[in-house]
Amino acid sequence: MPDELVLRLSCPDRSGIVARVSSYLAAAGCNILDAQQFEDRLGNRFFMRVVFDPADGSASELREGFAPIAAEYGMDWDLRDRSAPPKVIILVSKFDHCLVDLLYRKRIGEIDMDIVAVISNHPADPDHPLITPGIPFHHLPVTPGTKPEQEAQVRAIIEETGADLVVLARYMQILSDDMARFLSGRCINIHHSFLPGFKGAKPYHQAYERGVKMIGATSHYVTADLDEGPIIAQDVEAISHRDTPEDLVAKGRDVERRVLARAVRMHLEGRVFLNGSRTVVFAS
Repeated sequence: MPDELVLRLSCPDRSGIVARVSSYLAAAGCNILDAQQFEDRLGNRFFMRVVFDPADGSASELREGFAPIAAEYGMDWDLRDRSAPPKVIILVSKFDHCLVDLLYRKRIGEIDMDIVAVISNHPADPDHPLITPGIPFHHLPVTPGTKPEQEAQVRAIIEETGADLVVLARYMQILSDDMARFLSGRCINIHHSFLPGFKGAKPYHQAYERGVKMIGATSHYVTADLDEGPIIAQDVEAISHRDTPEDLVAKGRDVERRVLARAVRMHLEGRVFLNGSRTVVFAS
């Protein structure tokens, strides 16, 4: 989409924001293609996402012209060119269903992203889909004693590639508080929604023993509070008495990969806004 820009903004709510934004774009000769807004009345905060055709204006010129308006309203904002796919790094351990799903969605054009690296704490089979032509693979093993050094290597790859987003695609390592702060607002994780009910090994087997009737998955931003970051997407699957533990695992894999893919796509399209411990997610 070479002729489309996306303006995202949030600020304290007050009258005239929509009029000011739309008037600026109109005066610059831009054509608004899609606009969504939300007023958080409890938090007194305003959120807006605008997709527009910039006509003859460049992104840099429009940023420069909009900066005084953003300062006047106290906006947190960004302006992105949709023709440049965001750079993504995927971290994975032994469970590869989420990684393979993301690679497939990228290949068919469902998620527009440039995967600049795949990092795993386990070695890869050369014949495995994990090894994808054109995508660098990094095997960075980690132990409790080497965790700081391993995270420093991960951080170096993030900085060298200029990654916009880091995805934990069933990466079975807990990030340190320093790493979580470094990736604040740009790291997405996926986990089964049993937490904190079924902790530890084999959560689906634990769920089977308790006779659950529904399983699910949650995708959220990573924070120092384990699995408690702002939620982006969730989904569930019905379970019956006929389902075996293996059935639960299979259904769990399916819901995990689709929830993670949904969260990644929404983030990369600029549809997700942090709002304290919650998120505002504009539908596609």
